Amino acid sequence: MKPTGRPPEKAYIRSYGCQMNVYDSERMADLLASEGYEIIDAPGDADLVILNTCHIREKAAEKVYSELGRLRINKERARAEGRNPLIAVAGCVAQAEGEEMIRRAPAVDLVFGPQVYHRLPRLLARARAGEKVIETEFPTEEKFDALPNDRRSVTSTRAATAFLTIQEGCDKFCTFCVVPYTRGAEFSRSPEEILDEAHRLVAAGVSEITLLGQNVNAFHGVDGAGRGHDLPDLLKALAGIDGLARLRYTTSHPRDMTQKLVAAHRDIEILMPYLHLPIQSGADRILDAMNRKHTAAEYLAIMADIRAARPDIAISSDFIVGFPGETDAEFEATLRVVETVGYAQAYSFKYSPRPGTPAADSNEQVPEPVKAERLARLQALLEGQQFAFNRATETAILPVLLDRAGRKDGQLAGRTPYLQAIQVEAPVALLGTIQQVRVTKAGPHSLFGSLADNTVPVKFEARTVQLEGVTS
Repeated sequence: MKPTGRPPEKAYIRSYGCQMNVYDSERMADLLASEGYEIIDAPGDADLVILNTCHIREKAAEKVYSELGRLRINKERARAEGRNPLIAVAGCVAQAEGEEMIRRAPAVDLVFGPQVYHRLPRLLARARAGEKVIETEFPTEEKFDALPNDRRSVTSTRAATAFLTIQEGCDKFCTFCVVPYTRGAEFSRSPEEILDEAHRLVAAGVSEITLLGQNVNAFHGVDGAGRGHDLPDLLKALAGIDGLARLRYTTSHPRDMTQKLVAAHRDIEILMPYLHLPIQSGADRILDAMNRKHTAAEYLAIMADIRAARPDIAISSDFIVGFPGETDAEFEATLRVVETVGYAQAYSFKYSPRPGTPAADSNEQVPEPVKAERLARLQALLEGQQFAFNRATETAILPVLLDRAGRKDGQLAGRTPYLQAIQVEAPVALLGTIQQVRVTKAGPHSLFGSLADNTVPVKFEARTVQLEGVTS
């Protein structure tokens, strides 16, 4: 921490949305701490408030502006007390809104996109000097190459789990998605950078790392010798780190789910049996309108391959209902895909237009009541599958990473290999360790368990995908 001769300024960071935002917020916090800031848990006493925003969810921008209205009142109160806090908006909404954000919310001092947080100290200095700062330019590849150390995390974590961004941006241009416009083109970090950060995380006590990217399985990092490396190469290298017990990655695109990556799920022991692979719709015409560049049958073939490689794998996905032009028959095709795959977890949403995306201009918008009815049917099916998956683990003995305090005294909480949340009767001394846990009860969204005796773990296997009888 830089000595200042005065009490440290206080910073509050609020993250919205995806795991990459959580990761970016942690890196901003580390950067601010190195500049002498104290990171606090509430905005009231903060000298700097940062809203790190996400544009994926419905009405994302409106929620940010609502929060900015509350922060404006806090800022006026602070000024009456002789303080002058700064308000900054970061992330994808900031990238999309730019100057419009300061026009609509004049209390905002700084707007910056997700690619430039490494410049935060310089941007804050300009804002402290009274400038309204807007920094939403996408760095070029040359700028990325010039800033490898700035883009690395300096996380000093005491947690057992950590996120590690390996890839940013997306070149897929799905017609419903703003990510290519707010995060930019695909960019992969070098394997050396990633391995260096992973080693530091493990040295700090992390035993599970989740690799992050908007399109993580499109990773194409180039090492110092100019050699290209894909995600399976990176997973294999990370698996060689002593002390690293678990690996995960998210979010993937079906077009980049190669046979080599499928084989990695079979061959890399510490790669957890969980795959989040969004399909969005089960109807080929809708998938084409979404510019997904795959069919329902191709997605189901991937499901068959991945389950042949790892029979116990848990599958998660994303779904959008009511995409412009979606018919009743096309929605039914989505339900058939869900019934075929059998998901352990899933995220589902009504289509919501994103300004600037091609689908937002469609004149075939589905009425809200129809979207609501379809979403309710889909979610009922998905929740039933998740509950069934959880129930199938009852009485099994599973390795659980106990990574946080439980809901009640005498409990610790953690995750099974299948990313299920579980509450375990266990002493606090076991926090941060992996223990064999017998699942005693399964709920719709979480499990309950107790520490197992010295017994052999019970093998759990998910059912195999069936392809017959599915049409789109």
